[in-house]
Amino acid sequence: MGSHAPSGTDDFREQVRFYLLDHRTAVGKAIDVALLALNLVFVGIFVAQTYPVSSATDAWLWRAEVAIASVFVVEYVLRLYGSRNRLQEFTNPYTVVDLLSILPTISVFLLPVPAVVLTVGFLRVVRVVRVLRFYRFTRDEEFFFGTVSVETLRVMKLLLTVLVVFFVSAGLFYSAEFQTNPDVNNFGDAFYYMVITLTTVGFGDIIPVTSAGRWVTVASVLAAIILVPWQAGKIVREWTNREKVNVTCPNCGLSHHDPDASHCKSCGHIIYQEYDSRQ
Repeated sequence: MGSHAPSGTDDFREQVRFYLLDHRTAVGKAIDVALLALNLVFVGIFVAQTYPVSSATDAWLWRAEVAIASVFVVEYVLRLYGSRNRLQEFTNPYTVVDLLSILPTISVFLLPVPAVVLTVGFLRVVRVVRVLRFYRFTRDEEFFFGTVSVETLRVMKLLLTVLVVFFVSAGLFYSAEFQTNPDVNNFGDAFYYMVITLTTVGFGDIIPVTSAGRWVTVASVLAAIILVPWQAGKIVREWTNREKVNVTCPNCGLSHHDPDASHCKSCGHIIYQEYDSRQ
């Protein structure tokens, strides 16, 4: 995408789409920075609400949550409005996460009071997915501060994946345990438990006492041993292939060979003589 907004002759819908995707113009950078800051505050409010606070502070946190959620509702609507394929945008994983992250807040206004009371446990769990909104900022190599390499982007995604696994697991564990487990009084306790558990230290000072807490622990361990090595594997392969030549063997299809290799290390077929003859 270029660094210039659509001209005045372009319709408003294209301009909306441009600025929501743009990283280069002043307006595009400002939108990115603002959304990133609001995401951080949004997640921070969720954490703060798990701690005992005064009624005045709790009311202030709720007002801040509603205000930020309102901004995200506007962003969500504008993304659908500006998209060239609205059905594709609606089913986009990033957009689904955006909707889920604001669903608990807007449900308080959309549902009748008895329904809110009955579904408070569900709403509390759904609020944890707010942290997944940060993945939208790693969808490509362009950021408001510039462009990073593919390798750097993958490292960022790996670190983000680790933090997301810890945070979501802690949020789910807290939601399952805080009412019955005397050792889980706030998000910090749940986060501590998940870090100790997922790093296989296992002090045993906090243990799940509910079935939901046990299943959250099992699911978190499985997610950690699948997602983290998967992301790390991409980085290792990239670093391993960096010192090799991207030439594919015409016989067996193996790619990336050593710079001084003349034959395929898998099948022995001559590769670089044929490759060099085409230069």
